[in-house]
Amino acid sequence: MAMVSNPADVAATMPHMDPVANDNQSALPVWDRTLSGSTNTDLDHQIEKLRKCECLQESEVRDLCLRAREILARESNVQRVDAPVTVCGDIHGQFYDLVELFKVGGECPHKNYLFLGDFVDRGYYSVETLLLLLALKVRYPSRITLIRGNHESRQITQVYGFYDECLRKYGSVNVWRYCTEIFDYISLTAVIEDKIFCVHGGLSPSINTLDEIRAIDRKQEVPHEGTMCDLMWSDPEEIEGWGLSPRGAGYLFGGDIVTMFNERNDLEMIARAHQLVMEGHKIMFNGSVVTVWSAPNYCYRCGNVASIFEVDENLQRTFQTFDAAPKDERRVPGRNPTPDYFL
Repeated sequence: MAMVSNPADVAATMPHMDPVANDNQSALPVWDRTLSGSTNTDLDHQIEKLRKCECLQESEVRDLCLRAREILARESNVQRVDAPVTVCGDIHGQFYDLVELFKVGGECPHKNYLFLGDFVDRGYYSVETLLLLLALKVRYPSRITLIRGNHESRQITQVYGFYDECLRKYGSVNVWRYCTEIFDYISLTAVIEDKIFCVHGGLSPSINTLDEIRAIDRKQEVPHEGTMCDLMWSDPEEIEGWGLSPRGAGYLFGGDIVTMFNERNDLEMIARAHQLVMEGHKIMFNGSVVTVWSAPNYCYRCGNVASIFEVDENLQRTFQTFDAAPKDERRVPGRNPTPDYFL
């Protein structure tokens, strides 16, 4: 699988003009505008609309993001999650496959969910995918947990599709601004019953304990290097110790690193996403690491299956695999709205 370029190189490819600065509302910070007072009834209506892959109004997106910010800001960098819970990997804007995931795993709020990041980019419907997950989070905050992936980033989304999709669907960058502000408040990691550590990418040579993750100031754009970057970009590999990542960000880490981290923090395993797995999931290092991938037929051409990782009340773990949503249950835009890239 081709690897991504260095985030610093990605930043260098972007226009020197700041798109936010050219928005006609940019005189005020995003969060300085007052909330209109939407109710749970409004939210239920919006969820039903989003489940049909219909866009919300810009004002509705603004209010939804404000409400989501209030909830997410109270959560920890290592958010505690109770079992039973279903753990999901990358979605990448594949909205109809997210709908299929809920058919397989059960609808929220009847089931608890933990999503491991990378909600946006590459797929046709990043806007609807992200907003549906945010709306479910606001409506049922204890039933769904979101953690941040490397694509929950202003810089990355300006290259890989989400920025262009927002501009095309709303005619301005306002919705992109509201959503990317929310990214800064999403938890970095989670831990299920103090035993299963959940992260988008992986470990960092600068982090030995969960308390060191709790001390990170997450309310910022994803840095090009450092502990926060590593959590979102690193990958497990069949090596000893640490290695340089071909992604140009984060590190490769071996089974010995996982063993030390788990023992030091009294953990049983690490659940993460970030890497395409053709079989939907991959278990490494004698069961101490599992990669979960939840975007079937990734980029609408890979032919892979997807999976979800179910953890019951006794921390027993099972996988459910699923295929892409049937063609007769999905809509496809008239033309590919994103650049022809493949990662």
